[in-house]
Amino acid sequence: MFALVLPFNVIIFNVFIYVCVLLLLTSSWRAASGLPLRTLSPERCEECSSLFRSLLLNISGLPKNTLCYGIPPSKAVVKSTADTVLACAPTQHSGCMMQRNSSFSESECMRNIMKDLAHYDAVIQSYLRIAHVPLLNPTLGIIQDLRKKCSPMADGDNDASEVFFSWKNDSFMDRQEMCKMMRGFYARLITINRAMGYISSGDHRM
Repeated sequence: MFALVLPFNVIIFNVFIYVCVLLLLTSSWRAASGLPLRTLSPERCEECSSLFRSLLLNISGLPKNTLCYGIPPSKAVVKSTADTVLACAPTQHSGCMMQRNSSFSESECMRNIMKDLAHYDAVIQSYLRIAHVPLLNPTLGIIQDLRKKCSPMADGDNDASEVFFSWKNDSFMDRQEMCKMMRGFYARLITINRAMGYISSGDHRM
């Protein structure tokens, strides 16, 4: 019995066809299963930008209150898995800022911002279950307002981010960890506010 040996170029062609079909099916599945996206109107964009500025101002006051009392200011941590820094980087930069290889995507940027907000929404709610910190309630309110009004999803942001974080049942250590996360959130909010300014300017649509 003779084995059928196909020419190398035929094998390559068949592999190419297979990959193309696979990519087409994957794209079709994503299109069918994805939720509708929306672009923020100028009015809504301005409202969201204002809310993000309010959130930044709110977070900036946390290190001055009892949450971060006695904790060195150099300690900060970002545990959110959102890729906001890269996704929201403008197409062109000067200086040492990160360069993007593709055009700016407003929806991609906003999806990552919403992922950040979902993370910190869950973090704050988790912490408030073990500690009484009334000053975090306004912060939580602004975050939830932003998720409702500024999500690129047509029906709002329903991402219920789960934070697998184990508090240590030690008030100081838990407060220290929460303080570091809020400082990290503050740093992330600076990036987000810059991104919202870029989106509001409309430069990415030119």
